[in-house]
Amino acid sequence: MERFTVAVQTAPFDAGAELARLSADPAVGALVSFTGQVRDYGDSDGVVALELEHYPGMTEKALAAIVDDARARWPLSAATVIHRVGRLALGDAIVLVVVAAGHRRDAFAAAEYLMDYLKTRAPFWKKEIGHDGSARWVEAKASDEAAADRWAGEEA
Repeated sequence: MERFTVAVQTAPFDAGAELARLSADPAVGALVSFTGQVRDYGDSDGVVALELEHYPGMTEKALAAIVDDARARWPLSAATVIHRVGRLALGDAIVLVVVAAGHRRDAFAAAEYLMDYLKTRAPFWKKEIGHDGSARWVEAKASDEAAADRWAGEEA
């Protein structure tokens, strides 16, 4: 079984199956997961969907590099990153990060690191689709950039 995997796909993923796959190793003492989904902002713009685009090949390499960086910082047993692309409706899962480690502190830190870098450094382009069919590109938020920047000077 591949212990460190990344995938970019249009199809939904099964978070439970991914958790079960990584927890099968008896050396795993901690398993941390994060699932991000399309949310309703409840604003007047009436966003009904997101469209995510990427460059096939380049995106997978970038995700693998982010996972490799996490592996260099923490003693991880396994990690899975799955990111969806295409049109996603409200409530659809967008991203899954699962990290397995011997200890919870390493698993929590690595999962947070992976998400911070996925939000800011991974080559995805996100467009919000309004109820009237309008579309607007979404930029990274300053708070997401600050979260990722804090890792630059921090050692595991």
